[in-house]
Amino acid sequence: MDFRLTEEQEALRESVRDFAREVVAPVIAEHYEKHTFPYEVVRQMGKMGLFGLPFSEEYGGMGGNYFTLCLALEELARVDSSVAITLEAAISLGAMPIYRFGTEEQKAQWLPKLISGEALAGFGLTEPGVGSDAGGTQTRAVLDGDEWVINGSKAFITNSGTDITTLVTVTAVTGTRPDGSKELSTIIVPSGTPGFTVAPGYSKVGWNASDTHELTFDDCRVPAGNLLGERGRGFAQFLRILDEGRIAIAALAVGLAQGCVDESLKYARDRHAFGQPIGNYQAIQFKIADMEMRAHTARLAYYDAAARMLAGEPFKRQAAIAKLHASTIAVDNAREATQIHGGYGFMNEYPVARFWRDSKILEIGEGTSEVQRMVIARDLGL
Repeated sequence: MDFRLTEEQEALRESVRDFAREVVAPVIAEHYEKHTFPYEVVRQMGKMGLFGLPFSEEYGGMGGNYFTLCLALEELARVDSSVAITLEAAISLGAMPIYRFGTEEQKAQWLPKLISGEALAGFGLTEPGVGSDAGGTQTRAVLDGDEWVINGSKAFITNSGTDITTLVTVTAVTGTRPDGSKELSTIIVPSGTPGFTVAPGYSKVGWNASDTHELTFDDCRVPAGNLLGERGRGFAQFLRILDEGRIAIAALAVGLAQGCVDESLKYARDRHAFGQPIGNYQAIQFKIADMEMRAHTARLAYYDAAARMLAGEPFKRQAAIAKLHASTIAVDNAREATQIHGGYGFMNEYPVARFWRDSKILEIGEGTSEVQRMVIARDLGL
């Protein structure tokens, strides 16, 4: 087993690392403070080909795989999580469902712009009254002739209301199964469709430079051909998407955790107390050593999950472990980095304040920590 990167993977990582430091870092604090979306950063990521990393060249992609996406997410999140989650959601939740389950016509229509970064897409799963219980979906879609009529609402949907958002895919109840359970399907809803309303952006604790909205559907009509994948297979489809996405979120969390190490090392060398750098004190050394240990072990967890996925092996449990562990240690590292910075860690001008605010959602989004434990336990046969 060898977790060392290939020369090509190392080159990608270095390229994204340089981009994050030279392009993202100088502008992101202002976007974060003003709660504005970094369109100029997104455009440059598109030109770099980052939105096409795991997609085949047939649709304009880079011909890479999901692991290369994870490497890019980790490096972006070392500097800022808003930019990283924009890329992660655009790929794993926006373009990937169409890539995995779409017809050739749907792929030809939507993928080129999504893969180039010219357009973004959202994934409408979570609802205001239905969080972790995705099977409790209340949004409904009724087939009326050659159109789906959609009614309901979705909450916390990333990349759903930007100026370049082109569609959202939504899960909806489309009927009842013979055993009485809900039949769930996934439907593509283009932006601007009558009856589809995007609410104003949320006032969030973190991820302030990312785009997040509540969506409502009021007799929203789309063509019957906008069904994504097989009717009644929506639940299985989004479970597959979430399993993959958990590896990506783990990579993002590792990036945040490593960013906390980066900033703490810098501060510990520059900040003096009692006549010497605070990094000379064992209390600070031990904190930073523990932070590095956490980031390293979490990285190995997502590397393992990604390797199993790419090998075509079962990876649900490993993805859940990686997401659970990485999100937990991201919160731990953010707390310790803030403590090392003292009062300055509470000031928004320092990146660790942003890391602290961004870390908590990692234990909630794309499956809470409790859900990850459920997934692991069930996969163990409990």
